Amino acid sequence: MDNSDEPAEKPVRIPGKRDVRGVLSDPGADRCVIACPPHPKLGGSRTDRRLTAVCDRLTDHEVASIRFDYGEWDRGHGELTDTEQTLDWAQDRYERVGIYGFSFGGTLALLCGAATAPAVVCALAPTAGIGDLDAVRALERIGSPVTIVYGERDSTADFEPIVDRADELSIDTVGLPADHFFVGQTATVAATVTEALLDAT
Repeated sequence: MDNSDEPAEKPVRIPGKRDVRGVLSDPGADRCVIACPPHPKLGGSRTDRRLTAVCDRLTDHEVASIRFDYGEWDRGHGELTDTEQTLDWAQDRYERVGIYGFSFGGTLALLCGAATAPAVVCALAPTAGIGDLDAVRALERIGSPVTIVYGERDSTADFEPIVDRADELSIDTVGLPADHFFVGQTATVAATVTEALLDAT
């Protein structure tokens, strides 16, 4: 079968002091989304299916995406730097850049969104914070459109403070009938997240 029309994943290295590497899928787009993986100490990586499913769907809509792995573990602070630098890298190359992450990565997406200026932020099953990094307070500083997607049966992440504060701030929230890992809900996650990202990118 000829797959020549499908965009190949291109390896990229993000400039900076930390070793941050990713893969870029670009169907010839002027828009891009960076995708932040879950907790690296718990096996989270750019190959996470909740990332790949969303990025595949973005490709179908002619939006580029970059899935990256964090540098050496640094209790959230270095990983936030990695996320910000990846966003900067993409913003140098694309007209509009959004950010998406799952779990630990969802929290980083919110924290990064508060410190930078992405076109849109979508966090899937974010936690309320990482160490002393407070994602609940970060919600107040995000100037971009934000969507929080969470599993209504999630017993893993401390997501309730995020959702409660988002509701107070009139930030879009979407509850799915799923656990933290969205078992059996990958297609629904991809559709829900992609719709949120496309609405603003």
